[in-house]
Amino acid sequence: MTLVEVTTPALARQFLLLPVRLYQHAPNWIRPLDADVESVFDREKNKTFRHGQCIRWILNDTAGVTIGRVAAFINDKNVLKGNKQPTGGMGFFECVQDQAAAFRLFDACRDWLAERGMQAMDGPINFGNRDRWWGLLVEGFQYEPNYQTNYNFPYYQQFFEAYGFQLYFNQLTYLRKVKDPLHPRLAEKSELLSHDPDYSFRYLKKSEFHLLAGYLRSVYNRAWANRAENPELSQAQADQIVKQMKPILDERLIYFGFYKDDPIAFFISLPELNQIFKHVNGKMNWWGKIKFAYHLFIAKTNTKAFGILFGVVPEHQGKGADGAIIMAARKVLQDEYKRYEDYEMNWIGDFNPKMINVVEQVGGIISKKHITYRKLFDPSQPFERHPILK
Repeated sequence: MTLVEVTTPALARQFLLLPVRLYQHAPNWIRPLDADVESVFDREKNKTFRHGQCIRWILNDTAGVTIGRVAAFINDKNVLKGNKQPTGGMGFFECVQDQAAAFRLFDACRDWLAERGMQAMDGPINFGNRDRWWGLLVEGFQYEPNYQTNYNFPYYQQFFEAYGFQLYFNQLTYLRKVKDPLHPRLAEKSELLSHDPDYSFRYLKKSEFHLLAGYLRSVYNRAWANRAENPELSQAQADQIVKQMKPILDERLIYFGFYKDDPIAFFISLPELNQIFKHVNGKMNWWGKIKFAYHLFIAKTNTKAFGILFGVVPEHQGKGADGAIIMAARKVLQDEYKRYEDYEMNWIGDFNPKMINVVEQVGGIISKKHITYRKLFDPSQPFERHPILK
């Protein structure tokens, strides 16, 4: 077996095409957009390169056939955040069912990271945001993957655990029918604020989308930043997120809570695009764009919404704001705007019991479970799971 660093467009093409060959008989796998994968490794498009470094490889067998791929990366902002040892990452792992090949790829990541001062690695994770390409799928293979989420073969779990990766945290994805009833406790929470005129909860109209980035940043940085490994969101990052979302935003999926006109909560969802992207075979060329537009606007192939962000700023937690914003969305999505049949929520770490409690009140089943693993390079060191958020 030969390990080859990806340094040319031809090698990058092999990196992209390996999963296409591996999953050709997997009915629920959906090919990611080539551009989405390549943007992770593009210094101009992935701002994580400003404070990090990355490398990727393919693995060829003796006949020169690609049988595996992987990437390793260091995000300088996170190597010590919440960690007792400098910790890097690995991801975009794909491999034939050969443990020796898998271990060769894992070794490459470990050695590269150790040479740069790392003492552990998490994986499989992304070189960038945690809402993309994060965690190994271990349950829910019967469901199609959501946009920019990992789908892999069941045997990958054996590879990771045999190599010495340990469970750092579970990632739980919940699925529910939009029209199913909500837990009565949410209505009770909403009632707590219903008579306070200083609070309001509503979706953001298209005419207000120019305010979205500012609202998003304000709530995110107060509700989520500096918790675990979540860095603060800059205005430039917020602007970029909104720019990427804008072509497919549905105003009736964008909810904010306000206190005296100050945004204090958000509940943001998007149309689940993989229901459309599965028809473009990874390519958003002119023909792919035509097919995308047809399925989005004419055929209305997309019948599932996907929750990406939910949060309440600390000073307004425990007052019923979480219930109020969900009930505002319920009124629209169940009674007025019957566009979506299913609703799936972005993964929630088992280190976040408060959020799990809210989601369980929203209802549904655990449709998928991913695992973020951690491998300590010195096995004699004590292993600790992700700390529970208070």
